[in-house]
Amino acid sequence: MSTPSVATTGTTSRWRALTHHHLFWPVAVLIALLLVNVPFTPDFFSVRMTDGHLYGSLVSIVLFGSPLILVAVGMTLVIATGGIDLSVGAVVAITGALTCSYISDQTDQNALSAVFLAMGIGLVAAVLCGLWNGFLVARMGIQPIIATLIIMVAGRGVAQLITDGQIITINSEPYKLIGGGYWLTLPFSIFVVAAVVAITVALTRRTALGLLVESVGGNAEASRLVGIRSRRIKIMVYMFCALCAGIAGLMISSNTSAADGNNAGLWIELDAILAVVIGGTSLLGGRFSIGGTVIGALVIQTLTTTIYTIGVPTQTNLVFKAVVVIVVCLLQSPKFRAKVFGAKGRGQATPAQAAPAADAAPKMEVSR
Repeated sequence: MSTPSVATTGTTSRWRALTHHHLFWPVAVLIALLLVNVPFTPDFFSVRMTDGHLYGSLVSIVLFGSPLILVAVGMTLVIATGGIDLSVGAVVAITGALTCSYISDQTDQNALSAVFLAMGIGLVAAVLCGLWNGFLVARMGIQPIIATLIIMVAGRGVAQLITDGQIITINSEPYKLIGGGYWLTLPFSIFVVAAVVAITVALTRRTALGLLVESVGGNAEASRLVGIRSRRIKIMVYMFCALCAGIAGLMISSNTSAADGNNAGLWIELDAILAVVIGGTSLLGGRFSIGGTVIGALVIQTLTTTIYTIGVPTQTNLVFKAVVVIVVCLLQSPKFRAKVFGAKGRGQATPAQAAPAADAAPKMEVSR
């Protein structure tokens, strides 16, 4: 009877390890979505230089996906602690409304001091929203979905009160840079996102913060008993999530040079949650992947771009998007892949085969 060669076995093992990596399927889906656009837009992957700026479909995906990446990164840490934040869309609207409202009242809208002060006001308001969410969840013991639903509803109303139900337009070149400007040929928002992601990865993977977050998400009570201040960790991640949403709010309002309290950041919380799930973070808490979240956000933004590229009817956009997201989530499920593709590990012993092997294994006695 012929036996498989060592090279073949090694290749199979490497392929199995690759397909079981938590980033494999998100990356595969992202590549597939990008390739789907090619027949409809032959120059989809082309990037051109115009007036010293890079333009192209790939650049646009990252540019318009930047706010979602920021919100999703913040959402990742919240979900890792076993919570959820539905208020990020309202925080986006509040931040943009406060910032643009302050700038619009200035005589010189291009004054750097006024722009920085306006941004500071908006971000402080965002962090306060996160502090409120964290207080309700960690101190009051309210379920995260209910606690954050308060600002999701009331915050949108506050944003409309700030704008008086109107769209506030501004004409500020320094503020325009954040979401619509360019630096070193690339959109400036890409550098902002890269900085936030890099800082988050450094804090969660180079320090004990990541382990603390995972510990609180895995078992908050056990973490408290061993001396981890789980309440403080929860409050901190909600504040960080709100800060990320606030920066996203600055980007969105900057890109349009306007603040719309009604529509800014509308349903971005759902896209952020989808991005986190696609990236491999467990909704049960205790495990997270910042890199996976970034890829998940790019998948969502690429999907939105693909919908318009292939000409999906407007009235079926959300249905088409939901179907694709369901397929992506199913592909990430080991049980689903095992049933559909027969993805059981080859060479894995069956229970009948495992029993004799267990009997033949050397026994170890523990001295008492």
